[in-house]
Amino acid sequence: MTAVDSNRERLNIVVVGHVDHGKSTVVGRLLADTGSLPQGRLERIRDYCARNAKPFEYAFLLDALREEQSQGITIDAARIFFKTPRRDYMIIDAPGHAEFLKNMVSGASHAEAALLVVDAAEGMKENTKRHSYLLSLLAVRQVAVLVNKMDCVGRSEVAFRSVTDDCRAFLRQVGVEASCFIATSALLGENLASRAPEMAWYTGPTALEALEAFRVASAPVDRPFRMPVQDVYKFASGGDDRRIVAGTVESGTLKPGDSVVFYPSGKASAVKHLESFPDSGAPTAQAGEAAGFTLTEQIYVRRGEIAALSGQARPCVARRLRTSVFWLGREPLRLGREYTLKLGTARARARLEQIALSVDAASLATETNRTEVRRNEAAECVFLLDAPLAFDLASDNPSLARFVLVDGYEISGGGLVREALEAPAALAQKRVDRRNAHWRAGRIDLARREERLGQRAGLLIVTGSDGERRRAVSKTLEERLFAEGRYVYFLGIGSVLYGLAADIRESAGDHAEDVRRLAELAHILIDAGLVVIVTAARLLPEDLDLIMEAVDSSRVAVAWIGAGPTTGVACDVVLADEPEDACVNTLLSLLSERGFRQD
Repeated sequence: MTAVDSNRERLNIVVVGHVDHGKSTVVGRLLADTGSLPQGRLERIRDYCARNAKPFEYAFLLDALREEQSQGITIDAARIFFKTPRRDYMIIDAPGHAEFLKNMVSGASHAEAALLVVDAAEGMKENTKRHSYLLSLLAVRQVAVLVNKMDCVGRSEVAFRSVTDDCRAFLRQVGVEASCFIATSALLGENLASRAPEMAWYTGPTALEALEAFRVASAPVDRPFRMPVQDVYKFASGGDDRRIVAGTVESGTLKPGDSVVFYPSGKASAVKHLESFPDSGAPTAQAGEAAGFTLTEQIYVRRGEIAALSGQARPCVARRLRTSVFWLGREPLRLGREYTLKLGTARARARLEQIALSVDAASLATETNRTEVRRNEAAECVFLLDAPLAFDLASDNPSLARFVLVDGYEISGGGLVREALEAPAALAQKRVDRRNAHWRAGRIDLARREERLGQRAGLLIVTGSDGERRRAVSKTLEERLFAEGRYVYFLGIGSVLYGLAADIRESAGDHAEDVRRLAELAHILIDAGLVVIVTAARLLPEDLDLIMEAVDSSRVAVAWIGAGPTTGVACDVVLADEPEDACVNTLLSLLSERGFRQD
């Protein structure tokens, strides 16, 4: 393909649309009509088609592998360069939305604009709509729609207007405003690089004119400095003791002497020297450039941190993220499961904590209170990470808000970070501190109540994978304790979800808030001197942390019933397959050991 000139303006474009609507033909024809093909390439493809009795297709110009040509489909994503007198272009021709997502969130190529290709006869299909949603989700704001294969509908203006109206209505629903709708026949080259006399009724721009009208985003040199650390290079020969921090500058500028801070670690030093090979002697490193620098003080930083300048706006640092996600995995994105989240050069284990809202990207139908996100759906989700990450929000700097989710070994989804949230335990601690500061106790304290009732108040949490046995054992345990004269109360999680937490059940739902309210109710019942038995399915470690913030941990015991534990939660006893009576006896012994059941 034609090489680009590094000194000329360049625009990165993605070409999207439903299968067989002509994406590859559009790109192939643009290459041919702008003279951007290597010499002899077009003739070789025509000769290949003639020798194999195949009709010539411009899409073959992109399908370099013989295997791809024989199957008649595009297999791998291609990056194609072409140029006009005004600027250079790099087109990302992705075969499907999965590849599109991978390309969009990778650091190598961020599309600034898109061509959305729609078949004039078929109109908007499912993938057209999903791709449109992805354009919105990944903040691609410059979009031109090519209503393609106009020759198949007799170049009808009525057919063009019908497809245009449908497209415009859907795009507006997902927050995308198309700059223009272009009537094209990519196969015949009509209204791509040149106008089609056969469609004199069409007076809008050609596809090439639409491309030329798109704006190239200026390098964000005026924004705060950000450089995700790609690696730290060390040298061991010739007495060279440099440690070079290397990466690509996403925004801002850097020069020797600048005070730099690395996030999330918070370590700080100053830039000693900008490094390059060969040494260009450039006084600064700025947005869009690969850079390396040494520090005046040798501190340990690692891949995944973000370098920022002291005195400028800091990146966000958090373990809990509110995100917009598009899911492509074979298996659904499920509550409670862990995934690998990759953002810039960093990665972390991420547990899906909440699905606030799910959206079918084709129909735009929405649902709340879901426990999973299915393939080709979008969702507003909250993730809890195993370690803090540094990032910018999508509203401030989309390039440092984009992430992908890896399930096993496959990229299965991705999206944008919308908000940095406090970790549930930290937020719960603040609320507990506020509660304690405003707590209005009566004149009878817990010690006097326990003396009167003849028992130590406490909380037994019965969790696990076997829901039926978990509930049966807990209720039988309550009966046994009550028969012994204990003051005991059984509290199923459903009583909280549809009682105290009914307001958030009826809205988007909030698992952490459900657990917090459960813990606060348990705290009140314990303060009244009761032994409380709570049942909850598959309690997570962070759920237990929340409960421990609200309730004295010395008054909490945890039992797991069923195979497991499968969530990593710390348990005092595990009852895998014991019969009900044996489970009850074991729990009675546990309560005696913890002092909640005294003779």
